[in-house]
Amino acid sequence: MKEKTDKILTLVLLGVSLITAVFAVIFALQSDSKHVMDGIRELGNNFSGMFDVAFWILVILLAIAICAIVVFLVKKLASRFKDEPGYLKKFLLLIGIIVVLLVVSFLLAKGTDVDIVTYNIPEGTSKLIGAACILVYIIVIGAALSILVTEVMPKSNKKK
Repeated sequence: MKEKTDKILTLVLLGVSLITAVFAVIFALQSDSKHVMDGIRELGNNFSGMFDVAFWILVILLAIAICAIVVFLVKKLASRFKDEPGYLKKFLLLIGIIVVLLVVSFLLAKGTDVDIVTYNIPEGTSKLIGAACILVYIIVIGAALSILVTEVMPKSNKKK
């Protein structure tokens, strides 16, 4: 019975996410790409009633999808913590590594990563953008190194 319920919930969440994605694409296509908020306001003025209904449906579906993801993630984590004794330690280690990477990338960002005059943004926002870019670089390099290590290690162990 549990498997059927999980399959049904998965299909429902998939349907909600697809509907949400369709609404998001519709809004993106009908908005002015340079000035998204101006495009949304203009769209809202032209089709006021339809826009309001579609916008709130989008917001509600996004909220449902996010809540469902959080609830099922917490449920899955709680069951893994209970079933696997060493999993909590691994999970906390992973969270610690992520926090360290976030701090390192933020400390490495200069604050002048994005031209603050051209884009009219504060220096703090530029620093956050730079930190996000540095974090992506670190993660990509780490993923590439892990792929290399997993490919090279078995071959070196076979030669011994």
